[in-house]
Amino acid sequence: MRAMVLQVAGEPLQREDRPIPIPAAHQLLIKVLACGVCRTDLHLVDGELPQAILPRVPGHEIVGEVTAVGADVTSDWIGKRVGVPWLGWTCGQCAFCTSGQENLCDKAQFTGCHLDGGYAEYTVADRRFCFPIPDSLSDIQAAPLLCAGLIGFRALQMAKGARHLGLYGFGAAAHLAIQVARGRGQKVYAFTRPDDHEGQAYARSLGAEWAGASDQPPPHLLDASLIFAPVGALVPLALATTIKGGCVICAGIHMSDIPAFPYRLLWGERSIRSVANLTREDGTAFFQELQHTSVHCDVTRFALDDANQALECLRAGQFNGAIVLTP
Repeated sequence: MRAMVLQVAGEPLQREDRPIPIPAAHQLLIKVLACGVCRTDLHLVDGELPQAILPRVPGHEIVGEVTAVGADVTSDWIGKRVGVPWLGWTCGQCAFCTSGQENLCDKAQFTGCHLDGGYAEYTVADRRFCFPIPDSLSDIQAAPLLCAGLIGFRALQMAKGARHLGLYGFGAAAHLAIQVARGRGQKVYAFTRPDDHEGQAYARSLGAEWAGASDQPPPHLLDASLIFAPVGALVPLALATTIKGGCVICAGIHMSDIPAFPYRLLWGERSIRSVANLTREDGTAFFQELQHTSVHCDVTRFALDDANQALECLRAGQFNGAIVLTP
């Protein structure tokens, strides 16, 4: 099979011909049909995830068909279409795992970081961490939901009850989150780079009440804001637009340092919290919500061999919505 492999952080991915992997006892062998290109993949390539184990096949927004199973998996999995998310394995025994917080497991392993991911023609994954993909979703529509959609959903769950919601960084996650938020009746205010007028128009086309530069105040104070851009300097800006008792939620795995800011921005029982990974329960709840909330992914498709080009396009913000590789 073909695979795009990160050998050394900071260098381009290398195409390799590898044997098709053999599934271990609890694993599925999956023929990759589509794999989303996530900003976390950029952090991996740039060496900003010190926990990563290299060499590694990136990619954690995987949709594929099960073609074989391990010894402890029933054969009825074969032929099913499944999604493989970022969370690829947990110990199942620690205090976090047994209290519904498996996303915080200290021994967790992540797809495309500790485990080979979907920038390949085949991959293997623990069946316990694979989601059935509804027939209503195409391969390329489903792939971005496995991280951009799920992380946005988990962040939205933390902001439940927010009537006025800010979204900082209008990429793959935000263009899905706004659709879910609008389906819930929330009013959304989108913040982009100051020169990103196209992105602001795109946010308005998806139902944003207002869209402007990240250093501009919105026309209404916000109950909560989700920060998808990996820019720590956005935290004080978001706090400045937040009502008393409101929350700023940082939704990325990596963020530049948050600069010092005056205590008055936090005072009034405002809070800052982060989203760490996801749980299988998030996946179940998200796909249930999609049964009555229509969400459309705007997708730009690249061939597997063009993974490096896809990553650079993501870095430059050249496309609205999500980027997906197809073998």
